[in-house]
Amino acid sequence: MATRLAHTMSRTMYLVFATFIIFSSTTSAANTNAMANISQFHALQLLSHDFLYRYPLENFSVNAVMTLNTLDLCNGVAIEEVTIDQLQANMVEGKLSSVQLTTCYMNRVFQVEKYINPILQLNPDALHIARKTDIDRAAGQIRSPLHGIPFVVKDNIATKDRMETAAGSLALLGSIVPRDAFVIARLRRAGAVLMGKATLSEWADMRSSNYSEGYSATGGQSRSSYNLTVNPGGSSSGSAIAVANNIVPFSLGTETDGSVINPAERNAIVGLKPTVGLTSRAGVVPESEHQDTVGVFARTVKDAAYVLDAIDGLDPRDNYTSAQRNRMPPRHYAAAVSNRTALQGAKFGIPWKSFWTLADTEQQSILLDLIEQIKRAGAAIINGTEITDYQTLVSPNGWNWDYGSTRGRPNESEYTYIKVDFYNNLRTYLSELRNTTIRSVEDVIRFNNEHQFAEGARPGLNPAFASGQDGLLASAETGGIRNETYFQALEFCQSRTRRGIDDALHRSEVDALLVPPDVGQTYQIAAQAGYPVVTIPAGVHSNSGMPFGMALMGTAFAEVELLRLASAIEDLQMTSGEYRRARPRWLGLGVDNVPVEAQCFGC
Repeated sequence: MATRLAHTMSRTMYLVFATFIIFSSTTSAANTNAMANISQFHALQLLSHDFLYRYPLENFSVNAVMTLNTLDLCNGVAIEEVTIDQLQANMVEGKLSSVQLTTCYMNRVFQVEKYINPILQLNPDALHIARKTDIDRAAGQIRSPLHGIPFVVKDNIATKDRMETAAGSLALLGSIVPRDAFVIARLRRAGAVLMGKATLSEWADMRSSNYSEGYSATGGQSRSSYNLTVNPGGSSSGSAIAVANNIVPFSLGTETDGSVINPAERNAIVGLKPTVGLTSRAGVVPESEHQDTVGVFARTVKDAAYVLDAIDGLDPRDNYTSAQRNRMPPRHYAAAVSNRTALQGAKFGIPWKSFWTLADTEQQSILLDLIEQIKRAGAAIINGTEITDYQTLVSPNGWNWDYGSTRGRPNESEYTYIKVDFYNNLRTYLSELRNTTIRSVEDVIRFNNEHQFAEGARPGLNPAFASGQDGLLASAETGGIRNETYFQALEFCQSRTRRGIDDALHRSEVDALLVPPDVGQTYQIAAQAGYPVVTIPAGVHSNSGMPFGMALMGTAFAEVELLRLASAIEDLQMTSGEYRRARPRWLGLGVDNVPVEAQCFGC
């Protein structure tokens, strides 16, 4: 609690200071002279009238939804649900500066943070970075479509600045990273403004088998504004929540198995999980070298494509990126973005028995209606394009990364190699940190035992970690030994899922598979294969108020095709008046339950 309070106080003090500095830097000469009068100076710091949306609980039953979904104008510009292109147009026309935009987004943090908690840290240097991008813009130096655009990143992505990189764990607070993660360096080079770090599930869900999604010891519980009482999706929870609630236009998360696609679809935004090896993992707190990938959250497919353009590329610090050599698109990913006309002649596969039968009837009805729209737009829909051996590969009882062991075959289980990879990959990552004694999984376990209540070292000590730290203990038990069972499990999961997806695509020569990503087994199969997935908003559950998506799945390095088709479906929704990115309803506002309810169909 003390740690959380300290973080909250530091964020509040920074925002007050930041807002005053920006006002001071943009005030007129006349106002500057007037500020010499101490009474006027005092008056400037007070509200002249109350803004109801800052205090939604005063009139909770009537105004909560409307007020919390409402943003201030930013220097007279509406920034609610805006795209990156719209923001750039306003900056080009001089209506908005990056400093003003960053300040407005930080004020948005103020407005919603105490309810949904997506931001763990604000970057003390964000406004300085924004000011530099404004200076460069004035000099005609615009680095990319992301120039001057604020963003946040998951707290397991290293930033060589004054922010912590701790994966939500108290054990890594104060540690010093050797350099920016590759993807952060690329975004800085593109002129984007790093505004802060997002909350997450601690150790990206690796620490426990039974836990509250979106909770960490350093950040507390993040919540979805659609329903604050249920699973917000994770482990990149805060990254998705921030984009969904107009705190930033885009963010970065990481995925080993579902941690981008799941929170994206549960917060009605676009989620792009790239092929393993397309985005470097160097500087990312790891889980598994075989499945980890850095992904993107945005409100439109084009915005996600802009970000992928900035962060992909070869990196000598991550040899997996060598797989992308000679497989990069001749033009940028954003160039692949299309409109509804791209659906004419497109072919989509429906792996009905593999995944769709696992979705609830409400989802099926809504998603099938969207598929009917796609068909009317000129696309061919091929049903029964099943994943080869889905009866063996796909768990019938929800997401389960130890499904092989559940069947009595640990040599066919994803978790068999994940827990070994975590042991070894984490040791490598920790070896480069300074100002810490944490060098291994065993050190993390020891630290948690010494801070057992805050870190929930044993079952029953912290409600967010119902099973204690059994995930860390399971990894430590392997000793990092890559034995025969390890290699058998890795070979089985990789080869069988890759063949399964490729067969489904090639058998009927379809361009992509359409799947319901709220069924967690969809992204699980893609994760084991290391294949890409894009999810777009598609509907909302009537009972819980939680969104769900429609996802497109493809083969390795099929991002261009997936982005082309996903943007076409997105445009179809927008131009037909049936865009399915619903605004949050803020169900459960005022409830502060930990753990959150595990409401998640199929995952």
